[in-house]
Amino acid sequence: MKKNRHFIIGSISIVILAFYFSLPKYIQRAIIYQKVGIEDYKIFENRTVKAGNYIPWELSKNYNKIKLNDSTLKKIEKYKPIAFLVIQDKKIRYERYWDDFNQNSLSNSFSAAKSIVSLLIGIAIDEGKIDSLNQKVVDILPEFSKNPENKNLRIVDLLTMSSGLNWDENYGSLFSTTTKAYYGTDLWKQINNLKVTEQSGKKFKYLSCNPQLLGIILNKATGKTVSEYASEKIWQKIGAKNDALWSLDHKDGIEKAYCCFNSNARDFARFGQLILNNGRWDSTRVISENYIKQATKPATYLSDKNGKPVDFYGFQWWIMKYKNYNIPYARGILGQYIFVIPEKNAVVVRLGHKRDKRKKNHTPVDAYLYLKAAFDILE
Repeated sequence: MKKNRHFIIGSISIVILAFYFSLPKYIQRAIIYQKVGIEDYKIFENRTVKAGNYIPWELSKNYNKIKLNDSTLKKIEKYKPIAFLVIQDKKIRYERYWDDFNQNSLSNSFSAAKSIVSLLIGIAIDEGKIDSLNQKVVDILPEFSKNPENKNLRIVDLLTMSSGLNWDENYGSLFSTTTKAYYGTDLWKQINNLKVTEQSGKKFKYLSCNPQLLGIILNKATGKTVSEYASEKIWQKIGAKNDALWSLDHKDGIEKAYCCFNSNARDFARFGQLILNNGRWDSTRVISENYIKQATKPATYLSDKNGKPVDFYGFQWWIMKYKNYNIPYARGILGQYIFVIPEKNAVVVRLGHKRDKRKKNHTPVDAYLYLKAAFDILE
């Protein structure tokens, strides 16, 4: 009886292993790692985004003097934070870290990287590397025209998530294109097989292929990797303290432009400060003010899935309403946030392991919690 049981278990194990090894490599990796995490840079190849001359943040005279009450902290900690940072008048008012993370600890940006890519596109337009927002994608990437449906796709359609490309933005499926993009090893091949199946420039549909294609365009238009261009045109100019890491699809491959910029809370806040300063860092013009204003203005000429004007998204930057303020922000799937509050001359960063799945006005409900906490500190 025992021999029969061992034989059955052994046979089942062999079948399971045979099935596992018959799966595509990216699905095997997805099964091994099971879920995404903020330290996934450790399982990917990465390219360094080199920092330059460090420009330290000043500490406010009221640094960490205002404490969040126990009730607010309890609500924040429900979402497993690792960092919460509030900057006002370019000085740190409040910061706190959890789980052995500190001001230098790396964390994955996830989709907040999309907002970084948008800034790089703005710079490429400013420099004439890209002709304009209306330039056709195939002008820069002729190989993308193998599907004739793609011939009229424009840069602005990618920026506003209105490309109409046939991409499956499903995070819960092993077989979705997004899972393949994350764990796969040939992003260009995956992107180049896409085609426009809905009219571009009409309807908002959040697709990670859009910023990924923008990253490939940046590479072709500038002759530099996305990491090199980010380092030269932004990271060094805004005085980042530490090198960042941008995860790649394979060794010496291309950046996962739709995600996976790895840095720390203080340095992430610099992107928010750049938006707050309308594209300047101190006396240095980094990005044109015109592009910043367009990027953080809702693309209301588009319609959402319910046919309503898009009042919540610009050029890869989200816009939310809070206390009658319009707040541009970057966000990632596990609650990575960079909020910009112009009326308070403030930037708020939250990093962590979890985000609420519920949304209010297209914004995850936990975002309102972090803004309430920040306003308690600022007011």
